[in-house]
Amino acid sequence: MKKESASPLVYETSPEDNLFSILQKRAAAAPEGELVKYKDGDGKWQSFTSEEFLNLSSLLARGLMAQGFKKGDRLAILSSTRWEWTAFDFAALSIGVVVVPIYQTDSPHQIRAILKGTGARAAIAEDGGQREKLEEAEAEGASLESVWLFDEGAVPTFCALGKAVSDEEWKEAASKVKAEDLATVVYTSGSTAAPKGVELTHGMLCCNAYSICMTVPQICYQEGGCYLCFLPLAHIFARAMQFAVTACTMTLALEGDTKTLLEDFRKVNPTLILGVPRIFEKIYNASTQKAAGGLSARTFKKAVLAAKEWSKCQQEKQPVPSMVEYKKRFYSKLVYKKILKAMGSRASFAITGGAPIDRGLSAFFNGMGLPLLEGYGLTETCPCTLNPVEGYKVGSVGRPVASCRVAISEEGEILVKGPTVFRGYLGEPELTKEAIDEEGWFHTGDLGEIDDDGFLYVTGRIKELIITAGGKNVSPAVLESALKTCPLVSECALIGDKRPFVSALITLDLGAVNAFLESRRLDPAPNLAQAAQNPLVYNRILEAVDEANRKVSRAESIRKFLILDSQFTVENGLLTPSLKIRRNAIARRFKGEIEKKIYSR
Repeated sequence: MKKESASPLVYETSPEDNLFSILQKRAAAAPEGELVKYKDGDGKWQSFTSEEFLNLSSLLARGLMAQGFKKGDRLAILSSTRWEWTAFDFAALSIGVVVVPIYQTDSPHQIRAILKGTGARAAIAEDGGQREKLEEAEAEGASLESVWLFDEGAVPTFCALGKAVSDEEWKEAASKVKAEDLATVVYTSGSTAAPKGVELTHGMLCCNAYSICMTVPQICYQEGGCYLCFLPLAHIFARAMQFAVTACTMTLALEGDTKTLLEDFRKVNPTLILGVPRIFEKIYNASTQKAAGGLSARTFKKAVLAAKEWSKCQQEKQPVPSMVEYKKRFYSKLVYKKILKAMGSRASFAITGGAPIDRGLSAFFNGMGLPLLEGYGLTETCPCTLNPVEGYKVGSVGRPVASCRVAISEEGEILVKGPTVFRGYLGEPELTKEAIDEEGWFHTGDLGEIDDDGFLYVTGRIKELIITAGGKNVSPAVLESALKTCPLVSECALIGDKRPFVSALITLDLGAVNAFLESRRLDPAPNLAQAAQNPLVYNRILEAVDEANRKVSRAESIRKFLILDSQFTVENGLLTPSLKIRRNAIARRFKGEIEKKIYSR
């Protein structure tokens, strides 16, 4: 090992621990306290107390028992984030039913593979559209006994069924669920390899929940604390936070429709914002576009520079010059407060993870007054590092969460060890042996460094390293995240493996492109094809590429780029459900364009 960083064990899982016990402890500690907030059919926010949600979940569990569910059975949930998802999650887990989350964006083919791989008995889906996908999956070979829909009364149906099962029967079933038991099978995103079913036990997820709380207690035990969850609960990042929020004193607000996100921020007024980098990129890019259309773009640029200047002083623990402090206060009134107000008025910290984020973007948010506490983890490890509230480092993904150990191998690979590491890949013992060595270290496949203070920096992914024909190793994350801070860029993918130089495939955000054109009193582009051919758009992208290239050496820089007239989406298989690009799929899809327009001689 090159270097190791560890945090002390703060929560030792007992054999009796299970995930439902987290909800039981919360209800016992504060039965009348608000636990779950949700939007009703009229768009108004309602709430459950801890005791109400406990009673509801136990009644749903009895309903599952009435349908013959028992410990070890698999139940799939195919839905966007909503309170019913969480209620059924706790209900199933209370009696040892293994929950199989499925992204609402998954195709019937992907759904079939998950259902067959896990042997799911039944599924609870969101609506008729998801039921149709399940029916297609069944036609392709999956087998389900039953399908229920949230939008067609799954909750009242199971509550009614639950009345036929006594509380004593449920308690007896719940008492048999132990820490070592399998809680859930979560499939990896498949960004660099075929998706694998990751087995996570009750004890692992319990330990992770309490460890997160102990790592950032200032956030988790803040008076009146609230977390608005809009990320898919099928993703381990959001699901782990669901359990962590239940384990502390915060309120969990659930709403998966990101179209109403800004309105939800205002109404819920969360104290914690958690999102993947794309969320914060969009907030920044939207602010840039507004500046171009109203507030002086020049003023906005100065505000960005002032925020980064303040952040640099703060991060280097240098005295902040009076002029820098003055500029921060000045632009706070003029720019920063307007951006922060869009996310409510109480958030003092945000947590981001799931993909690399541009360091300059993090510095801007830090200087603006909303530090992005970056974290790191895989499906196999749950969140395993997180920046602390005090002494956080912009650009790092923090130190190990309590009870976790992180190390760097001689080859530079990030290794993780501890009670929150998965027990294995479902039905793949050989893959499990490859991933977890004899000493218990999980090999993440990511590259990183640990500084003298124990903070981890992720520098790339082994399978995504681009090795040019000249032998230069290029990690695409830095350039890709930098390019996505340009408002006109929707997504980008670097290519160049075994090629003479690195190039980029870039997709456009048509709305942002048209705002850009209209700010210059030009006609909007009717479609992506025309937007991609616009010379002003090309020049703006060229500026963004030049700016991104300043972050790397010439050998690593983007020499050519191609603006595509289409998008990378989950639906066309070029993005994972967690919004990571599928580089190999993109390279295959656009092979002709790459050969003719970039590497042709």
